[in-house]
Amino acid sequence: MEFQKTLKSAFTIEGTGLHTGHKVTLTIHPAGENHGFKFRRIDLDDQPIIKADVDLVVSTERGTTLEKNGVKVHTTEHVLAALYGSGIDNALIDLDGDEIPILDGSSKPFIEKITKVGIATQKAEKNFFYLKENLKYENLEKQAEILAVPDSEMRVTVMVDYNSPLLGTQHASMYHLGEFKDKISSCRTFVFLREVEALLKQGLIKGGDVNNAIVMVDEPVSEERIKHLKKLFDKPNIELQGIGMLNNIQLRFENEPARHKLLDIVGDIALIGRPLKGHILAARPGHKTNVEFAKVLKELIKKEKQSIPYFDLTKTVKDLGQIKKLIPHRYPFLLVDRIIELNENKVVGIKNVTNTEPFFQGHFPEEPVMPGVLVIEAMAQTGGILALSMVDEPEKYTTYFLKINHTKFKHKVVPGDTLIMHLELTDKVRHGIVQMKARGFVRNNLVAEGELTAQITKNK
Repeated sequence: MEFQKTLKSAFTIEGTGLHTGHKVTLTIHPAGENHGFKFRRIDLDDQPIIKADVDLVVSTERGTTLEKNGVKVHTTEHVLAALYGSGIDNALIDLDGDEIPILDGSSKPFIEKITKVGIATQKAEKNFFYLKENLKYENLEKQAEILAVPDSEMRVTVMVDYNSPLLGTQHASMYHLGEFKDKISSCRTFVFLREVEALLKQGLIKGGDVNNAIVMVDEPVSEERIKHLKKLFDKPNIELQGIGMLNNIQLRFENEPARHKLLDIVGDIALIGRPLKGHILAARPGHKTNVEFAKVLKELIKKEKQSIPYFDLTKTVKDLGQIKKLIPHRYPFLLVDRIIELNENKVVGIKNVTNTEPFFQGHFPEEPVMPGVLVIEAMAQTGGILALSMVDEPEKYTTYFLKINHTKFKHKVVPGDTLIMHLELTDKVRHGIVQMKARGFVRNNLVAEGELTAQITKNK
């Protein structure tokens, strides 16, 4: 079981906004359980709060901008990547301006501060979103593709191709969030020199500097043009020696641009509001495509919350007699009355909860509640029937619990309830190990859920 995290104490950092050029002081405070990430504009009346929510994104032009009721926060991705990449779930981010300071163009300064103050573990369990099936997204205009597949970790793989002799095609990977700090967080934002003037004309990169962005030069530049750039940037010390990096800046990694694109993905995915378990594979990503994909993920989360499977309670695939032939449990420990659905990937079982159940005599007898451990046991017995359906001569085998993860009890189960137990495989069966997602429902309400792992063993 993993628990939510926040900062042990607040920290403050100062800098300049990349696009607005405004000086900003930012303070990140610890926050309570289930708070999430929120920005607070302390420079405005009533100190309005803007949630880090993909539905509030209003611009992805060279950064991710959030807006609520006319109040904006620009360039949110680097600080969110630092928090999310550190495994933090809850933080309140105060700022006295409208843009997060760019600092050195990476998440590293935030990571250093987080490391210094430390991370506190909270009591509430992390609310992971587990990707259960492949999810594909593409933006033909941007020639971008994103594929997300189920995984036990938050994993990201990136490919970038800018048709540039300087960059070529680059790849970057993060196998789990634990790699973010050392392998991704220090990678800086970048821009091609040929793009700079156009960005300035759009009113962007007013705070741009060779100290907070890598400026890439992938074509010959005349002396006259260098003079023009010095005037444009108001930087007389600009240097360029052929194709390469402005001021001959050294890259922190050979594939630093691709790693920075990965950093941006982490920061933008933080806007879905829940830690993700899944592998994101992105080709030519950018803030626009990151945000569009994050919206697809959030819609999937909403649908999962709303989706209660339809159960035909009139069906019987296996009755009580057939169940007894499969599993060794008997009264009072047999907690499955009927199986109403069974296929190679899924099983649905029924438990009719009556006031004659022996456990009600001593478990809150005045306000009887089915013990949570027995709800889990009932689901496990149902899952055992799914497991045994995979072997020949199932009566010669028994299933045993190996592990229970991410268990939650959401509503009471009481006498008179019909407990519907829905279990489905989450991975291929290997060496007799069966992994299942278990959910229990009563009257269209999710009452319990968890991840169950069992082993099929041949009887002696």
